[in-house]
Amino acid sequence: MLNGVQMYQINAWSFTKCAWRITICINRKTYLCTMILTDTHTHLYAKEFDPDRNAVIQRSIDAGVSRLFLPNIDSHSVSGMLELIKHYPQNCFPMAGIHPCSVHLNYEEQLKEVETGLSKKEMKFCAMGEIGLDFYRDITFASQQKVAFCKQLELALKHHLPVVLHVRKAFKETLEIVKEYNCPELKGIFHCFSGSPEEANQVLSLTGFYLGIGGVITFKNSGLQELVPQIPLEHIVLETDAPYLAPAPFRGKRNESVYITLIAQKLAELKNCTVEEVAEQTTKNSIAIFGV
Repeated sequence: MLNGVQMYQINAWSFTKCAWRITICINRKTYLCTMILTDTHTHLYAKEFDPDRNAVIQRSIDAGVSRLFLPNIDSHSVSGMLELIKHYPQNCFPMAGIHPCSVHLNYEEQLKEVETGLSKKEMKFCAMGEIGLDFYRDITFASQQKVAFCKQLELALKHHLPVVLHVRKAFKETLEIVKEYNCPELKGIFHCFSGSPEEANQVLSLTGFYLGIGGVITFKNSGLQELVPQIPLEHIVLETDAPYLAPAPFRGKRNESVYITLIAQKLAELKNCTVEEVAEQTTKNSIAIFGV
């Protein structure tokens, strides 16, 4: 605390919070932050945050990143996620579902647990996520992943929920399945998008689907810095995937939702617009998807 002003310092990045404004300083440049930013994909319940979870969340809220959407992984992550909802009901919004890497021989049992959770009137989930296909390291359960993905898309339609899609080394297969279920009621996000311009256009040809852009946009040679200028802001949402994929200059370190500010700044730079415009449109997009 300095002269009544609260100071935060995270390596080379810092921000100052006053009662009436938030000033963000990145690499010696100062930005006045009076907007609402949304992190559409953050695993704040992960063990990496056990030492300082509340401080991490407060840093995020203080920096204007006050809307935090929590994708589920499997039955083991549910309790930690719901605990956050209890303590931050105005900021944290839970999803239901099974991550494709958590799909094994017992996936039918896990799906029953998901459906049971969706049926509980006291719990309100904002989406099915993260769900999808991951053929990156192991395709042992590829067929089970496809079945589980289809069943979760059906659950999304049944419960009128958007979907947050995990796609890794399986874009073609994922798109084929989504097209089978594509209808005006199905909408969502292709999480952590880093595909080609052709793949981006295929996603945007689906009514109601958006590209999730995260820290990878700050990586040189990622391809996103060439792609993003071609994508209208109306089709983009921001995400961190915390604690993974921290943006530069924190690449390789623990990611936090507060770093949405860095992602927004890079996106604004690439789109030749203001951070405020990025915040306004991407948050508007998130509301259109999640309904909150």
